[in-house]
Amino acid sequence: MVDPAELRVVLMDSATAATLAQVLPLLLLTLMVELRRVEVHRRGRNVRLTRVLLGVFFVAFGVVETVFVLSIDGTFIPFTWSDLIAALSIFALLALLFVLSLLESPYHRRHDEL
Repeated sequence: MVDPAELRVVLMDSATAATLAQVLPLLLLTLMVELRRVEVHRRGRNVRLTRVLLGVFFVAFGVVETVFVLSIDGTFIPFTWSDLIAALSIFALLALLFVLSLLESPYHRRHDEL
């Protein structure tokens, strides 16, 4: 019988998880700057579908990033509480970044009023 206290789940080594946990948010930020620059979320007939797809992408990205942060110490389960708090903080910041990325810029509001 397996004792739940001795259960260990290792997804990847700690060095890889730490590197990915640091690099992926930078790539996400770069992607969001480019998406904002070309205004993908405001173009075309299916604006709502584009926003939903971006939301799904952000949720998936947040889950993957959370798994990487929880795996930094070398094991996914059991995790330390500090890893969980850090992972949830990153997830919340990604949600905030998603909401902010869909807001209309003040520049466009001023030109639409004129």
